[in-house]
Amino acid sequence: MSSHNFATLRYTGLRIGLFVASFAVVWVLAYFHVIPLAIGASNTVWMLLLAIVISAPLSFVLLRKQRDAMSEQIVAKVDRQRDRLLANAGQEDGLK
Repeated sequence: MSSHNFATLRYTGLRIGLFVASFAVVWVLAYFHVIPLAIGASNTVWMLLLAIVISAPLSFVLLRKQRDAMSEQIVAKVDRQRDRLLANAGQEDGLK
């Protein structure tokens, strides 16, 4: 199997890892009161949202290569399925 076969899994795993790392940084900053803590139970939601806001642009920049590989994998799969459908449609037309 080529390295592109698992491009989607690799990208997803790296994206989750980047989010977890961002959450860890936010948690440490909140723990040491570098950033303000929310009130009560909203603290976790606040930290999750902040981690999402931090990890999204980072993943856009840092994971470009993996995102491109995943895109190539998806396009190739769609092309194969389209070719298969066209071939099947051609065979059905020949039977009529």
